[in-house]
Amino acid sequence: MKIVAGLGSIEEYIRFCEAGADEFFAGYVPYEWNRKYGTLMSLNRREVFCSNVQLGAFSELEILAAMVQKYKRPVHLTFNALYYLPEQYLEIADIIKHCMELGYQTFIVADPALIVYLRAQKIDCQIHLSGETGEVNSRMLSVFQEYGIQRLIFHRKNSFSDMRSVIRNGKREGKTLEYEAFVLNELCQFSGAFCNSLHCDEMGYLCRVPYCLGPLRRGKMQVYGVKAEGQNIEEQDNEEWNVEAMGDRELADKAHNIEAWNDRERYAEDGYLCGATGCGLCALYQLQKAGVTHLKLVGRGNYVDFMERDIRNLKRALEILQESVRSAGLNAAGGIPTDEIATRKVARNAGTCLEEFYKRQMKQELFPHGCSGNCYYREASLGKSAAGS
Repeated sequence: MKIVAGLGSIEEYIRFCEAGADEFFAGYVPYEWNRKYGTLMSLNRREVFCSNVQLGAFSELEILAAMVQKYKRPVHLTFNALYYLPEQYLEIADIIKHCMELGYQTFIVADPALIVYLRAQKIDCQIHLSGETGEVNSRMLSVFQEYGIQRLIFHRKNSFSDMRSVIRNGKREGKTLEYEAFVLNELCQFSGAFCNSLHCDEMGYLCRVPYCLGPLRRGKMQVYGVKAEGQNIEEQDNEEWNVEAMGDRELADKAHNIEAWNDRERYAEDGYLCGATGCGLCALYQLQKAGVTHLKLVGRGNYVDFMERDIRNLKRALEILQESVRSAGLNAAGGIPTDEIATRKVARNAGTCLEEFYKRQMKQELFPHGCSGNCYYREASLGKSAAGS
């Protein structure tokens, strides 16, 4: 599986290449577009102008294109806003044509109307169907395949079974597609097209507003994993909060104190923790088994040093997975013994053992003091993945 990393500026490209990224995605919003439509009608889902998130000058694209020629790590440009105004499609098509003249051939798109428009204008660019698309299933893929997409990006809420089903159906219909899944950073309680937030300079992202998750019943919220100072994790009891009796400030302070205590030992001295805002490293075995070919590492605008370490950690996790596969004598695709003698039951058990062995080795090396617990794929973190199914 290849690493696809977010690129916030051209200065990051070489560093991230050397760290191990195989591909990149980046946003390009010309100044003229911002002047005409403002930052809230961005070309992509980052409605940001001031921070290190977008490429804003054509000269930056020219410089980046020269780097791509040297390092051979492609950059895909994001045009994945959920919709555009009718008069904007012609402008977007012109922007894409100029980008293609520089050598950019792949564009990440979410708006079905833009895909239809580009094909109607005979613009033969490669299209990756964005993770901002509303829903992903086999029938949806069949429809979009008529417009010649090259890659499907699963959205954040797709399960392993969803991915397996879509990929199997794609192969059954003779489609030669690539498949990409989220794996690090920016886990969001919303899902792509159903995100009701703006990611702009003027306000905080809604997905980064602190919140607590727990079942509500009779005015009380059951909060799991609450650790009081001085307790070992084995001694802790679940705690019930009387939500009706608490004010908003008290509830927020209580949640903050719990989070601060739990995070003290996990973060490095400089504040770094791999996957602090979303982590899917435990899921690499299942993602590979499902047929995922590319892993999305989100992080445009993030602290560059942290992004570099994220790339290195993800690359190392992939190496640990392959080392686990080799040591077990199994192939990577399905956890099946290479001698093909074992029965389906034995193969399924072997796959389960391999997955657990990988997770144990990976956590010991990358998370010696514990991970963030912000799991992209709860199936993997809870040990409920269907290995070999």
